[in-house]
Amino acid sequence: MNRFLSILLALLLMLGFNGCQQQLGSDARTPKYVYHAGYTPKKLRNGKVTIPYKAPARIKRAIAAGNKIVGKPYRMGGGHSKHIDSAYDCSGSVAFVLREAGMLKKGAYPSSRDFLKWGHPGFGKWLTCYTKRGHVFLVIAGMRFDTTGTSRGVGPRWYTESRPCGGFYVRHIPGF
Repeated sequence: MNRFLSILLALLLMLGFNGCQQQLGSDARTPKYVYHAGYTPKKLRNGKVTIPYKAPARIKRAIAAGNKIVGKPYRMGGGHSKHIDSAYDCSGSVAFVLREAGMLKKGAYPSSRDFLKWGHPGFGKWLTCYTKRGHVFLVIAGMRFDTTGTSRGVGPRWYTESRPCGGFYVRHIPGF
């Protein structure tokens, strides 16, 4: 009987630890984009998005920042040596948006790996950072801001389509 209880306790503890680990990991896909007036952006023909009027000021600044660099080409290391660059990689574009929104220190040029420690674990209400070694992207007010789309190495773009995100960890700033 004691052995049975010991095994049962061990299994429950393992499930508990797995549950904690799962809370940090992302779902299999990013959430499906659904438009909600005032809360989510609409994608425009020029690739930029509208700024939802009910969004907090920092989120409005994040979206405006993303719009500033949408359409720039992809370049490995782009956006890492200077804030305004001619091309951006994934972490360079995410860092640009977060610096402009006041969610990352000015002069900070983190790699995708560094975003594993940014903010706090879990999903944000307005902004979620999906990160793993080798890639990082954002979902802001329900719209994905990413440097990978249908082909590899696309510069910063807004996407309404969800994407696979197994292996990514989710991070956010409390309140956002």
